Amino acid sequence: MNRRNIEIQVIEALRKGIPPQRGVNLYSVGNERLIEGIKNYHLSGLADRGIIRFLSGSWGSGKTHFFRLLREVAFDNNCLVSNVEINVNDAALNKFERVFYSIIRNIVTPQFFSKVDSYEAAPFGSVLREALIFLSTGERTPFNEVSFENFTQASEILFAERSIDIDFKKMVQCYWQTFLPDAPDPLSQERTREEILQWFSGEGSVSDYRKRFEVAKIINKENSKIMFQSLASFVKLSGYSGLVILFDEAEQAYSIMRKSALKDAHNNLLSLINNIEQLTGLFLIYATTPDFFTDPKHGIVIYGALAGRIGKPDQRSPRALDTIWNFDEVVTELSDYQAAAKKIRDIYLSAYPSEKNVPNDTDMEDLVENLQGMHPSLSPVGFWRVLVTALISHLDDCLEGEVRPIEILYDDIMDRLREE
Repeated sequence: MNRRNIEIQVIEALRKGIPPQRGVNLYSVGNERLIEGIKNYHLSGLADRGIIRFLSGSWGSGKTHFFRLLREVAFDNNCLVSNVEINVNDAALNKFERVFYSIIRNIVTPQFFSKVDSYEAAPFGSVLREALIFLSTGERTPFNEVSFENFTQASEILFAERSIDIDFKKMVQCYWQTFLPDAPDPLSQERTREEILQWFSGEGSVSDYRKRFEVAKIINKENSKIMFQSLASFVKLSGYSGLVILFDEAEQAYSIMRKSALKDAHNNLLSLINNIEQLTGLFLIYATTPDFFTDPKHGIVIYGALAGRIGKPDQRSPRALDTIWNFDEVVTELSDYQAAAKKIRDIYLSAYPSEKNVPNDTDMEDLVENLQGMHPSLSPVGFWRVLVTALISHLDDCLEGEVRPIEILYDDIMDRLREE
């Protein structure tokens, strides 16, 4: 995807007051120190260690924005990324196999992310395709046809890796086999690929897969952690520095769990923490609300061993080496908002070139300062959403030559955001 298309996507997302999927790095400000620390202390050398960190923040503190920024940083540092929403229905932490399925369904390569406009139903297929070419050629170039020599070389490297489960290897090899010149018709190939990706997502019966692909098991509760380790090893084998998994917990999802389910969730989280050093190549970041750490009924404080390993958010601006990054302690200065506003203006003008009534730096600074002065500090609508939505509306007005007074602009934006 070219830069201008990304810029247009950014503007369209900000027009609605939501973080864009791509291009967050084009206008983001205020997290430079934390991002630099993550690159220096975590992403460099990730292949040789496993890391887990927690991100604490109230609603509107910028967790989603930061995750999308971090995803782009991870891609730039040769990592794969999987965004997983932790919730009680699809990916509850008390059922780790479901978490694994969600990781698989959402894993994305840098090449895939940069070239498509929207996610395909099962992007893990792109991970497998790119691994085939990399292991057989040492490159990440697109391919039209795979030779038998490519397939054989990649398979030999795969099956020589002892840290990957044998059935995991078999299913990867079967997926690669569908790209050989003598493979069946395209419709049959596609159907086979879908069946294999379903195996990685825990769908189907073991008897069907045993007959079709000669594997002994499907991925379930008993073996999901072994498969998780196999996934980490496969990512590194494929030439990546590691896999960054961004766990975003649905607001207070843990608070509606039964006691037994909550205990299982806490046990699984403690197991991840205790074994993270052996899960080399994995960088896990778990984003949640402050109650996760302190709630006396459902928080980790009811599980002494887990609370002792994690602790509570420090009352300071987040640093990369902290176990918990406390986003409620991030102080965004007026100058930060003004710097972001100038970047957004530049993106806007690059996406929609125009010389008409374009605000200069001083105009932008004054606009941001006035908007901040109007916005109540305790408003349920965060100032960042108000700011970006108002900025895009103001730039639209400038291009149309019908600029509203700032008081009317602010009231219109607030009415719109309250309805959403």
